[in-house]
Amino acid sequence: MNRMKKEFQKIASGYQKKLSRFSKPSQNLINTIGMVLLAFVIIQILGAAGALSFSFSNLLVGLCIYSIVAVGLNLCVGYLGELSLGHAAFMSVGAFSSALFSNMMQNVIPVAPIRFIFALLVGIFFSALFGFLIGIPVLRLNGDYLAIVTLAFGEIIKGLLNVFYVGMDKTGLHFAFIKDTTQMDSTGKMILDGAQGISGTQKVSNFTIGIILLILVLLVVTFLVNSRSGRAIMAIRDNRIAAESVGIDITKYKIIAFTISAAIAGVAGVLYSHYYSSLTANKFDYNTSILILVYVVLGGMANFRGSIIAAVVLTLLPEMLRGLSDYRMLIYAILLIIMMLLNWAPAALERREILVMKFKEKFSKKSKEV
Repeated sequence: MNRMKKEFQKIASGYQKKLSRFSKPSQNLINTIGMVLLAFVIIQILGAAGALSFSFSNLLVGLCIYSIVAVGLNLCVGYLGELSLGHAAFMSVGAFSSALFSNMMQNVIPVAPIRFIFALLVGIFFSALFGFLIGIPVLRLNGDYLAIVTLAFGEIIKGLLNVFYVGMDKTGLHFAFIKDTTQMDSTGKMILDGAQGISGTQKVSNFTIGIILLILVLLVVTFLVNSRSGRAIMAIRDNRIAAESVGIDITKYKIIAFTISAAIAGVAGVLYSHYYSSLTANKFDYNTSILILVYVVLGGMANFRGSIIAAVVLTLLPEMLRGLSDYRMLIYAILLIIMMLLNWAPAALERREILVMKFKEKFSKKSKEV
């Protein structure tokens, strides 16, 4: 046992030395991706051993979906410093546009993985487009005003999707806001059926694809925040007037951050629409936007790793408490309050820093002994 402990300490010490050669942002990125890959390997081993329940297996893609959208929102809230309550809408734009593309191209592109790649690009494009178009007028606002407008945008998108109909027959596509006016012939097929949404999209998404997309998103946002544009975005967050006084184009960098954040939400939407059998607009409502914001706040502003951990923990908690029946959501709310206090209360932060320092000192002493 002691020998195994010494071997582990030796490996950890070697890893720490190699990691110290990189810059601080690169270290954070490597540690975060390492955490994601380690979780993936452990889950794959448990799945192969048959140790995962059916309900937990169904949650795996959901964990990736909410982790991705939380990382995207953290770029907007944590790094740009703007409160957005419309990310569920960008997620829905990515989900519906990609699902429409997949259903329309099912016979044209019969190979599902290739069709999924094109659907992913379509979802990202339309989410980014909506983010850009909404960002131009909305990002002139700040604080509560921006939050209210983005919330209204989310409700508008949900309302439009609930009354929008798209059908396809041999003559082409038909669009309408009233079902009976689509003017399809007898060979027609309804793809988007108003409030009933889209059903029958081929299930292509899985846990492996979710992990790959999460890692790609982490690479994109990390390179962005550590680039010249990222430094400009953080300067705007810290002091808008000072940033403008040194020549930083406030509107330009706000739109860049907001558009990329919306595109990342679209990635999560594509993953969602190609995993669950039915897709309805009511899933992407105000409550979903608030839930994503909770992941960001609990995990820590400008902390992508924290957003992933918070998304995983808060997605798993309701399922872990399912056996408690009526008390499940009550206990969930209490645990959420406790976690928030432990994460953000000044006394808890001070205590945590002391414990981290003690752990580092203890670890460095043992590493030297080894």
